[in-house]
Amino acid sequence: MSLGIVIKSPEGLVLAAESRVTLEVHKSGSANAIFNNFDNATKLFTFSLPHNHIGVVTYGQAAIGQRTAHSFVPEFESTLSGKLTGVLDYANSISSFFLKQWKKIMPNNYKGPDMTFIVGGFNDGEPHGRVYLINLPSNPTPVEQSPGMGSFGITWGGQREIVDRLLMGYDSQILNTIFSELKPTPDQAVKVQTLLQQKHQLQIPLDVMALQDCISLARLFISTTINSQELTIGLRGCGGPIDIAAIKRGMPLQFIQRKEIK
Repeated sequence: MSLGIVIKSPEGLVLAAESRVTLEVHKSGSANAIFNNFDNATKLFTFSLPHNHIGVVTYGQAAIGQRTAHSFVPEFESTLSGKLTGVLDYANSISSFFLKQWKKIMPNNYKGPDMTFIVGGFNDGEPHGRVYLINLPSNPTPVEQSPGMGSFGITWGGQREIVDRLLMGYDSQILNTIFSELKPTPDQAVKVQTLLQQKHQLQIPLDVMALQDCISLARLFISTTINSQELTIGLRGCGGPIDIAAIKRGMPLQFIQRKEIK
């Protein structure tokens, strides 16, 4: 399932992802699945000039057919004729390209998790970054996260239960348990969710945090998830090296830490 995080802060954007790909293999004649992990996948990537001011984090469904999202980057870049006009243009281009690959290869009755992309970057002349979420195949239309100038926030997904507990103060699945067991009215359900957020959410002052602090925060969330999965029972879908990058206004994406080919 992976874990991907993008933080939109006043000083720029921070993108982070771990490197594990988990493949579920079913042997002929057996009902039991075997899970194989590969810990060198690239889930945080950028593009060559003049597109290197855009960053992408992917999580969820690991592959289209037998290929990871990152393996399609050269083909995607070949479709770009020049620098696009804004982050939304890149998000739309990424969505269109990968949806086309998905429809060519994946089965029509696919019922697994989406392949999700978080696309981040700066529009020319704007003081703060833009972040867009794409879910394929369920919702290919890019949806802006923390929209508007002066609005900051954290976008995360994949195996998010540890980050949920750290950041929100509770596992998001607890709401399903409350609603299914206690069956509150719609108004009561909204009140429960609002109270949980108000009373238990981790207080993170993104508005005043330096970019370096946001990098430390992203690293904390992913490393804690990896370490927690190593010591508990469950699907260990997060692991391997952590890649972290930052994008500042008017600058290309800069990798803060990045696994290397040895």
